[in-house]
Amino acid sequence: MIRNGRGAAGGAEQPGPGGRRAVRVWCDGCYDMVHYGHSNQLRQARAMGDYLIVGVHTDEEIAKHKGPPVFTQEERYKMVQAIKWVDEVVPAAPYVTTLETLDKYNCDFCVHGNDITLTVDGRDTYEEVKQAGRYRECKRTQGVSTTDLVGRMLLVTKAHHSSQMSSEYREYADSFGKCPGGRNPWTGVSQFLQTSQKIIQFASGKEPQPGETVIYVAGAFDLFHIGHVDFLEKVHRLAERPYIIAGLHFDQEVNHYKGKNYPIMNLHERTLSVLACRYVSEVVIGAPYAVTAELLSHFKVDLVCHGKTEIIPDRDGSDPYQEPKRRGIFRQIDSGSNLTTDLIVQRIITNRLEYEARNQKKEAKELAFLEAARQQAAQPLGERDGDF
Repeated sequence: MIRNGRGAAGGAEQPGPGGRRAVRVWCDGCYDMVHYGHSNQLRQARAMGDYLIVGVHTDEEIAKHKGPPVFTQEERYKMVQAIKWVDEVVPAAPYVTTLETLDKYNCDFCVHGNDITLTVDGRDTYEEVKQAGRYRECKRTQGVSTTDLVGRMLLVTKAHHSSQMSSEYREYADSFGKCPGGRNPWTGVSQFLQTSQKIIQFASGKEPQPGETVIYVAGAFDLFHIGHVDFLEKVHRLAERPYIIAGLHFDQEVNHYKGKNYPIMNLHERTLSVLACRYVSEVVIGAPYAVTAELLSHFKVDLVCHGKTEIIPDRDGSDPYQEPKRRGIFRQIDSGSNLTTDLIVQRIITNRLEYEARNQKKEAKELAFLEAARQQAAQPLGERDGDF
């Protein structure tokens, strides 16, 4: 088990309001290519109780039931651990959620999104806990899925930067991973619409307090991944009481210095991904590329940090970090990770056929399950055997 604790790392959970016993909540999943949809599910689950335990499946289990994961299990454990609503991570959690698992971790119930997860033989992985009344459901986040993100990487267009899908992207999005014979409500692509309410739900709402060290970091933070987490964790350790502000560049700015079809995630999506990280206190949405004197003064920045990746000059050829360097408050941080967004995209491209086959296999199982459920519901009560 990997405990985050509330307060000191690994600290004991706090009692519930009024001194009552804390309500312990269980979530589990693959958490492959962790995005703000996963984070939103965990946020909703945490709100249903006082202590959230998240079980993460192994590479072997995922390959057996779904197909090859994009990230290794160690990468996935660490990504989930970095989400601020998670209190504890259980590595190598069983793929099928049982009462035995809930009892082992003293959890009152488990929470899952309003989609469906099936075993390799097409059975609902939450069947047992549903029948026992220890299952709760939360809303699935519209507009994001691993399928969609993989599709954006493979298509190599900039259509996802716009609120309007191009005909080329829509055609690809509609067909990516679709098995012959239809489309189910969960696998596939839908459009993400940012709202102020969603930002409020993800934001801490806390301003820097006296005695806190305000640290500014800036970048694309595209496909928020373990390399970003390692960097932010190192930055977080630089001060006893850090307040980290992440400046996210506009999509057009990122595309200018990254090229191709970057960023894979648009600014609104990247904002939620970064806000979900436990090391980040605030996000500047559409930060200027150059870290200016005005920005440093406005946020009362004590320290500016950048990773070991290349610092690309501004459009006029100047160093975007020249002002913090002049003030002596610039630090380069070695995260110890060599994972980049480029490497993630390369993993996807290398295994393109496997991922497309995985999505088709997943949708075929889901459609078969939906059809069986429909037929079951259509039968007269006396003829139902309750097993499909």
